[in-house]
Amino acid sequence: MRPYQEVERFIQYAPADLREIAFELRNLVAEVAPTADEDIRPGGINYYFKQKGGHVSAGICGITIKSDHVRLFFPHGAFIHDPQKLLRGSGKAMRYVPLMHYDLVPWNDVRALIEEHASFDPSSMAIF
Repeated sequence: MRPYQEVERFIQYAPADLREIAFELRNLVAEVAPTADEDIRPGGINYYFKQKGGHVSAGICGITIKSDHVRLFFPHGAFIHDPQKLLRGSGKAMRYVPLMHYDLVPWNDVRALIEEHASFDPSSMAIF
């Protein structure tokens, strides 16, 4: 993971409540996948296992801060178990969870999604 100050600089202009959500998500990723790599890109922060591939093929999740919410996205979210129906999106694979208020985030369910996606192996899927 990158130094805390780098991430703090990247999101410094976001509203405080959204920064709080982003940092808590970062903490969850660090707990779930302590060997994860963290890349800061113009569109957000990506977490992945560099030794297994890139941001998509070995992606864990990503964080994007929008004007009114934090978007936690999963490159292969369409293929993971989502019992609470938190995931949004209609793309081929990408799904996301919009998080608007820290106190309303279902943290245990979000953690479960991160855990599930961190263990997902897209190479196990049949290609048609």
